[in-house]
Amino acid sequence: MRAEKRREEILSLIGNTDNPIPANVLKERFGVSRQVIVQDIAILRANGYDVTATSRGYFLNVKKQATRVFKCRHTFDEMLEEGMLVIDTGGRIEDIFVNHRTYGRITARLDLSNRTHVEELHRSLFSGASKPLMSVTDGYHYHTVSADGEEILDEIEQKLRTRGFLIEI
Repeated sequence: MRAEKRREEILSLIGNTDNPIPANVLKERFGVSRQVIVQDIAILRANGYDVTATSRGYFLNVKKQATRVFKCRHTFDEMLEEGMLVIDTGGRIEDIFVNHRTYGRITARLDLSNRTHVEELHRSLFSGASKPLMSVTDGYHYHTVSADGEEILDEIEQKLRTRGFLIEI
């Protein structure tokens, strides 16, 4: 088995269990030495995975995020306000997508997690070099929003509704 494939499977194993998995179990499963497993874990950590080692084994720290899709409509001038509302309430704007009658679903990854990200996006669109994706559907668009819990998403939904940005699906 190639090293990359083995590391993918290690991630899957340690990320899909409630109990730490000992290095000895992993070495037996993959037919490699304990040292190879230790090196694999080091490479996974270097690649940004939050792997914890305990006396009982390894586990992957996976932050559970709640996600929800919101259908919105507003003007270009209100775009900054919408973004700040979501961010300030504790959300992260993962993407924007529209359903175009001819082209189908068009999606753009955003990854907006703070006010600076929202301001930079708005500034780049305001410069006029490109139009916002929502402009092809008369302001109608969808956002996938993530947060640390459903209660935060409920609050975002209520604020979008109160502001008149939310379109009931």
